[in-house]
Amino acid sequence: MRLGEVSLLTNHVVRMSEFYKALLEVENNSDDAVHQTILGEETVLTIYDDGSAKNNNNQNICIAFTVEDIEKEYEKVKKLGAKIKEEPTIRPWGTRNMSFYDPDGNVVYLREYLKIHTN
Repeated sequence: MRLGEVSLLTNHVVRMSEFYKALLEVENNSDDAVHQTILGEETVLTIYDDGSAKNNNNQNICIAFTVEDIEKEYEKVKKLGAKIKEEPTIRPWGTRNMSFYDPDGNVVYLREYLKIHTN
């Protein structure tokens, strides 16, 4: 079994889709206000309005992406106007992480695996 996709439920499909298309630097040529599929390098992300009211108190889930250059992505996220939760920080487990909130308040993590040099 493998994960088929991650889906974010929202009442603002176009706004959320535009944010994630800019973040992932992809285009899906859609302006559909009910459902959009965004194909990343290895991830299918859908943004969907199922018709129910959302409270945007997203406290039990986050989304994470692995990146090659955390500083480049950090600058992009700031330009997108996202509220930064944590600036890039080296973690003891060998990554450099940062986090921010998407337009609906979901927590998004970016991580860069550090290259460990041994002599």
